[in-house]
Amino acid sequence: MHLKIDKSWTLFLDRDGVINRRLPGDYVKTPDQFVFINGVPEAFRTFSDKFGHIIVVTNQQGIGKGLMTVDQLELIHEKMVNVVDRNGGRIDGIFYAPALVSDRSLLRKPSVGMGLMARKHFKEIIFKKSFMAGDSVSDMIFGKRLGMRTVMIGENIIPKQHPDLVDFFYPDLLTFANAIDPNVKLKG
Repeated sequence: MHLKIDKSWTLFLDRDGVINRRLPGDYVKTPDQFVFINGVPEAFRTFSDKFGHIIVVTNQQGIGKGLMTVDQLELIHEKMVNVVDRNGGRIDGIFYAPALVSDRSLLRKPSVGMGLMARKHFKEIIFKKSFMAGDSVSDMIFGKRLGMRTVMIGENIIPKQHPDLVDFFYPDLLTFANAIDPNVKLKG
């Protein structure tokens, strides 16, 4: 498949495990705990040249569990955006779902609420001209439910277990960013 990615396309990204390192058995609750995965700021520079919109969609049930506040989350996101900006990239929108898994919130991935909110804010988003890059089955289901192309990021066995959910597979965001070139065929 050869796709011409231009400014009419949108990139949706999960946060934990894709942009920043996960904390095993815990949540990123402070800006100091937020550590970019290697190459991510550079990836955003490339994405910013290619995509019309770059949107982060992240489940943050640490808020619902009372482990952190919305203000703390906003400080983490402020750090993320500032580093991306300083490296020549951009993030156009951040949408988060603070609910617990048990709440069955329509915002929480794999439900599509955050995607619909993003399109409400950015009317020109066309889901058929969008990618969802994430590291979990719920990210892939979210993308597929909205008609996006899905990109599994990480060293994960999910693509083999759920080949119908994963269109592309890359070990990290920088490798995915480098694959987005009008003269390069994206590898599925």
